[in-house]
Amino acid sequence: MSSTSRIISVLVRRAVLLTIALVVIMLATAVIIGATGYDKKILQAIVETELQAYRQQLVQQNIPTADIQKLVEQRRQELVQIYGLDKPWTQRVVPMAVRALILDLGYVKSEEVANIVGEQLPLKVKDAILITLPRTVVMLTIAEIICTIIALWLAPLIAYRRGSLLDRAAISYAALMNALPVWWLGILFIFIFGYHLRIAPTNYHGVIKYINSFTEDPVGALKGLLYYSWLPITTVVIALLGGWLYGVRAIALRVVGEDYVAVARAKGLPERLVIRRYILRVIAGPVATIVILSLATSIGGFIITESVFNWPGMGSLYYAAISSGDAPTIIGLVYITTVVYIVARFILEVLYVALDPRVRY
Repeated sequence: MSSTSRIISVLVRRAVLLTIALVVIMLATAVIIGATGYDKKILQAIVETELQAYRQQLVQQNIPTADIQKLVEQRRQELVQIYGLDKPWTQRVVPMAVRALILDLGYVKSEEVANIVGEQLPLKVKDAILITLPRTVVMLTIAEIICTIIALWLAPLIAYRRGSLLDRAAISYAALMNALPVWWLGILFIFIFGYHLRIAPTNYHGVIKYINSFTEDPVGALKGLLYYSWLPITTVVIALLGGWLYGVRAIALRVVGEDYVAVARAKGLPERLVIRRYILRVIAGPVATIVILSLATSIGGFIITESVFNWPGMGSLYYAAISSGDAPTIIGLVYITTVVYIVARFILEVLYVALDPRVRY
């Protein structure tokens, strides 16, 4: 078998295994939601809330009590059928997971989810995710990209100068940031820059307006996006950069001590050339793993951090779907984030082949 055939065979096997993992995750999610009775309890609470509101409307219309009771019971039966409470969970939830595998994600059932999206019901889960995803990209994915660029530029230099003041400062910074949750830093920065200095918003839900109007007024929308996003992006970068620097530095340290690096330094090669040719090239594979998986993970959003900023992204959508028991939205979100992760893993398999000659042979 030729080298190319072996590579194709390996990639096909990886693709099959990742696809099986996707199916297992979707079915497991359906079982967790349905078998535990989680979705049923939430849906029953939603039905009772809607019935109370409906009863109050009837009372205000001065309808006789006996008729009110009859109308309420009729409405109860309608809601039970709408939410599928008259069916076992295997018929209510599992088909959602199966349909999700062919991109039929169904419709949002919760007003809370629709409010995060900024749309009215009826609303397709697919549309809710497509509308919300760019907001998370604007905040978290861009922050991750900034962290990546800084870490790739600075961390190999820090490793190259192991034991220097710069190295000790990077280690201390990483330790400090690992001890501070991103959401706590967000609260602190909102207080300082929003309430005290008044140079940043205190509520970020208004970013929806500028994201939605980007195609109509790119310049005005960009100004609005910068106004709303600079503090969340800065917060995430400051919080995550320490971990990025420490992680890439740890990978680079294994290479800095190699003999060929010592020989290159002894020859008097410029520092930048040694870092680029003898360090960055060697650590490209492990670093690519961290970069791609981090970017894939950022798509799912940070639930607590987005809640602190009231940022209407994927994290907030997750929270609204879970708290309201919106099974179609939960399954749709799990499906999308899992697919993104699986695609990222497959890209890594291809990159390993391209970056590491040992894999090709």
